[in-house]
Amino acid sequence: MSESILNTAPDDFQSPKDPRTLTSLNEILSCLSWYQSAETELSNSLTQLLSNRQSIDKSLQQLEVLVPRLDDLQIEAANFSIKVSATAQTAERVGGRVRSLDEEMRRVGEAAERVGQVMELKSSLAQLQSCIENQDWESAARCCARAMSLPFAIISGPFAESVVPTAESHLPPAQTLQAAREQLLSIFKSHFEEASRSRDAAATTRYFKLFPTIGWEAEGLEAYASFVVDLVRVRAPTSAKTSSPLYFVTALTALLESVAMIVDHHQPVVDKYYGAGKMTTVIKRLLDECDRVVRLTLDSWREDRSIKRKLLDVANSSFSIAPTRKQSSQVSSQDDDELDPREIDKLLSEIAGMSGRWFLFRKFLVEQLQDEDVVEDAQSGRVTPVSRGSDHEGHQSQIDNNLNAWGSGIQPDLLQLVESSRSHQEFDELLATYYVPMETWYMRTIIDKAHRLSSPDFSQSPVTTTTPDDVFYILKTVYSRVLSAGSLKHIERMTDLLKDFMDHDYAGGIKRKLDDVYRTAANTGGGGRGEKSERECRTSFIILLNDLDLSSSHMERLTKDLLGHQNITQLFLDAEQSHVKRVISSLTGSVAKFRSTLKAGVEQLFNQLMRPKLRTLIPDVFKDISYVLDEDSYNAAEQYDVVRKRFVKTWEGLVDGYKDAFTDNNYRMLFGLALDVIARPWEKYILTLHFSELGAVRFDRDLRSIMAYLSSQTIFGDIREKFVRLQQISSLLNLDNEEDVDGFYSGSGISWSFSLQDAKNVVALKV
Repeated sequence: MSESILNTAPDDFQSPKDPRTLTSLNEILSCLSWYQSAETELSNSLTQLLSNRQSIDKSLQQLEVLVPRLDDLQIEAANFSIKVSATAQTAERVGGRVRSLDEEMRRVGEAAERVGQVMELKSSLAQLQSCIENQDWESAARCCARAMSLPFAIISGPFAESVVPTAESHLPPAQTLQAAREQLLSIFKSHFEEASRSRDAAATTRYFKLFPTIGWEAEGLEAYASFVVDLVRVRAPTSAKTSSPLYFVTALTALLESVAMIVDHHQPVVDKYYGAGKMTTVIKRLLDECDRVVRLTLDSWREDRSIKRKLLDVANSSFSIAPTRKQSSQVSSQDDDELDPREIDKLLSEIAGMSGRWFLFRKFLVEQLQDEDVVEDAQSGRVTPVSRGSDHEGHQSQIDNNLNAWGSGIQPDLLQLVESSRSHQEFDELLATYYVPMETWYMRTIIDKAHRLSSPDFSQSPVTTTTPDDVFYILKTVYSRVLSAGSLKHIERMTDLLKDFMDHDYAGGIKRKLDDVYRTAANTGGGGRGEKSERECRTSFIILLNDLDLSSSHMERLTKDLLGHQNITQLFLDAEQSHVKRVISSLTGSVAKFRSTLKAGVEQLFNQLMRPKLRTLIPDVFKDISYVLDEDSYNAAEQYDVVRKRFVKTWEGLVDGYKDAFTDNNYRMLFGLALDVIARPWEKYILTLHFSELGAVRFDRDLRSIMAYLSSQTIFGDIREKFVRLQQISSLLNLDNEEDVDGFYSGSGISWSFSLQDAKNVVALKV
């Protein structure tokens, strides 16, 4: 095969090896065979192409027909292009000139506007100087504001600097305007201070509203703050004597009320001329003055009341100011001549009164400045001011946007401002350092004293001691005082402490008394003296249990009353009130401690005094009783009703004195324990008997009569729940002889408390 065929062959027909590299006969023959195959395929392909030549010729003829038409279209397109090109060139020339004119007009407009603004600047500055010379301060402020409303680029631009200066005022316009502003600021401050000293309300308002007009908003607020602070300083002090328990509370009340009245009366003025939320700057200065007066007042209070010495006495007293669970509340209580609880009570009321005034003032400040621009964060209890555009002066927004150098402060978080004040820290320290330790000592002292002076109150029915009423009266007084202090943090702290005292000092003290009575009852011997001692110990034990039950109801009622306390809404922010109520509700946690001790005490009394006697109740009641009855014996049993009468007599002998001595809740608890003790032995005893048909009927009547009697003894609930197994036994015993036990067991709809085999065993008792 020639080299040209080799080079033009398709890729599929390329020889796998160059013929020039063949070195053996086999390779040559193989390559030759491959070339022969490729030649055959190429020949077949050429033959196929030649066989389709007719269709190729037809396509070529159709193309030749289109050539004249394409030539005509080319000529028409060339002519159209010549015409359009001329028109397009003309339009381009005209459009270019129009754009040039538009650009020239725009530049002329900008130049005219700039010239107008520069002339406005020049005119405003000239009028400003004239008004200052004529002491027309309102007109001067308007001229200054008009000049400030111009773009700063115009005021400080080269054109204005070359045109505006005059022979009288050769400085650049920006410097001239700034100098005029500073001059007006000095004049306004001087006149404002003079009007403030003379208490001229009209003049004070006149100059106060001019500050923001010329961009001195912060300086105007500062001057106004100095004015209102001076109003607080000149108020006359209270004339009461420091020995009065209300002296310092009254002094702080007078201070905070005067500040609150100033805020209430002056806030509309500030909002009108400076915008909403600007009163915060004035309040900050007022808080600084409050810090000074509060610090001096509290220092004087500490010295006059010898508070440090009293705190030291409390710390050195019998009770620790930070009790732990391992400490015993049953400590030696000696009369301390130097530490009178009544004196501590007065100090605590004084501290809570002063603190409450501050937190009431705090609530007033936050709510007073909380308008439609303030949104509240419910999770943190913080208030965050929301900025809005000023609408009291149309040009003021121009000043804010274009002249940041003229200045405007950022609104701080008001609540954070109040709580970061020195006064707030002083009251927080007052509560933590003095109030909590003293209130702790006072409450524990009262609980200990109530235990020591406890005596039965026989005017009550059932009888209780004086301890619950005394302790819970003081607890209500103490917690109301805690609420009146107004501090959420210290409410949480005192609530935890008070719960600990009630659980360990109060309930623990009753528990120790119960243990002592039980030991006394256990050691009592027989004989007349022993029986009398046992009755006395039983009465003492029951009275203590009544104290625990009464304490539970007292705590629940106290918690309910505290949740509706007026101080919650008066002293706490809306976001804090729900948390305060949750903290108060946690007091009911002590109820579980009371009831746990109560349950253990009732069970102890029951096991000691009643359980041994209840063991023989069922055998005694059913002694010589047979349920294998004929008609005569059935009628006799019906007539004498021996089982019910025996049960009633024995039961009344067992519970004699308990119902009247116990509270309703305690008696129900004892009653339930007794039912639990007699139910199971009764079931076992019945399963040892045999029953005739009439005997089964009689047993059912006995069971129902006893249940009816027990139900009449107390509002226990459903007595039938205690005797459900006995009722099911009675139902099985009263089955007809023909009735199938399996069918009755599965089809009666009764929720059986024993198995089918047990049911069959019961039916087998019938004779």
